[in-house]
Amino acid sequence: MEKPLPEPTPVSAPFWAALAEHRIRIQYSPSAGEYVFYPRLLAPRTFADDLEWREISGLGTLYTYTVAERPTAPPWADSMPQLLAVVQWDEGPRFSTELVNADPAELKVGMRVRPVFCDQPEAGVTLLRYEPVRDR
Repeated sequence: MEKPLPEPTPVSAPFWAALAEHRIRIQYSPSAGEYVFYPRLLAPRTFADDLEWREISGLGTLYTYTVAERPTAPPWADSMPQLLAVVQWDEGPRFSTELVNADPAELKVGMRVRPVFCDQPEAGVTLLRYEPVRDR
């Protein structure tokens, strides 16, 4: 069974186009003075039509996670354990994702993580996953 993949909308298209180039672009609201994620038409709280797309590093910290020992749905039956996570970007917003290249026993809330771009050429989309930043 194939895993479902995101379908970009006109509002989210700049986010997905940047991921295809292995860059991360999210919206910034000058009226609110902050980055915004998920893509939307109006700035939160101010409802201003001033959102601009800006590139961010994508670096962040592990805000929370769970290790799913059972498939969250049938398409993920061959991907166990599934490491579901929320990453807080250094720029502020949080992003729901999966962790890759990670040992569940080494995961800790607050640890540094970095982006991993997972190209899905058959679907024409790039997924954003995260992995721990390892000390060198």
